[in-house]
Amino acid sequence: MNQRMREVAAMVDEVVIRGQGVAGVLSLNRPRAIHALTLPMVRAMTQALVGWRHDAAVGVVMIDHAVAVDGDPKLSRGFCSGGDIAMMRRSALEDGGIAARKFFFDEYRLNHLLFTYEARAGGKPVVAFMDGITMGGGVGISQPTRFRVATENTRFAMPESGIGLFPDVGGGWYLSRLAGRLGAYLALTGARLDGAEALWAGLATHYLPSAVLPEAKARIAAGEAPEAVLAALAVTPPEAKIAAHAAAIDLLLASDRLEEILAALEADGGDFAQATLATIRTKSPTTCKVALRQLATSLTLPDFAANMAMEYRIAAHLLRLPDLVEGVRAVIIDKDNAPRWSPPTPEGVSDALLDDIFAPLSPLEEWKPL
Repeated sequence: MNQRMREVAAMVDEVVIRGQGVAGVLSLNRPRAIHALTLPMVRAMTQALVGWRHDAAVGVVMIDHAVAVDGDPKLSRGFCSGGDIAMMRRSALEDGGIAARKFFFDEYRLNHLLFTYEARAGGKPVVAFMDGITMGGGVGISQPTRFRVATENTRFAMPESGIGLFPDVGGGWYLSRLAGRLGAYLALTGARLDGAEALWAGLATHYLPSAVLPEAKARIAAGEAPEAVLAALAVTPPEAKIAAHAAAIDLLLASDRLEEILAALEADGGDFAQATLATIRTKSPTTCKVALRQLATSLTLPDFAANMAMEYRIAAHLLRLPDLVEGVRAVIIDKDNAPRWSPPTPEGVSDALLDDIFAPLSPLEEWKPL
């Protein structure tokens, strides 16, 4: 490990940054929070990636998470559960969202850095091992990579609408480009996909048994091409259960208007439609409408940087609204799962409110990539 890498590794204990053979390795190391990202973690990862871009000793980057701590296997149950939600709520309550905006600004820069990394680093690929819970911020650091490895433990989701947020960290880009209306379904319901379903949807590139991940990492670090290693160790996954509902999702969620989606679900008497309806009814009407506009708008944008600028505007405006504070209270703090959304119904969320949420910030406040 060179001196720069040692300095970066010393920045934060919550990310283990190391060299292993030809690989630069970022191991998330906040197990008791399922490796939820903090601002120091984001900044340490960014600095390491920037340093490795022109480091001839690094030919590939791997992103994974720490294994069990103190012999407790429960502490290895996730790749990354998201961002520091409690901090975001405190910031919205105490400093007008300043700290949360700072986190989003830097997190989105990390997302964009990963999205453009291989091209800007002379062809160095990035491999993300999505073994376990991969949600929110975990999606943001895995989806931009060329190789996204799912396992039998993978639980992939963008559950933000349940806490008054929206599928950010590039979610507008990735979800809008899935086949059919699957992206809208995932954004509105927060549905969890297992590893087989993630592969079927295109959110993962390979499906490996978790037991062979150490071998995969060792072989890649030893200099074998990631595509060859992953292809050699991949297995046929179980049936993707969500595939059976793909046609219904495309039909029932065909509209970009939340009211029309709910009406279509209500009119359908099937079990899947009714379960989907019940789930969406629990989510923030504001952020459900935001997500639908976000995905539709993303398809019109010229590149990923423009998508991230849009998502930063949305995040900045939502921090001033009540649903984030209330959603985190209901789901994370009090755990009564009875949020009081404002407005409480889709009809109460006007187009004017949505326009305000998507409105540009002042020039000095706008998000910019590294």
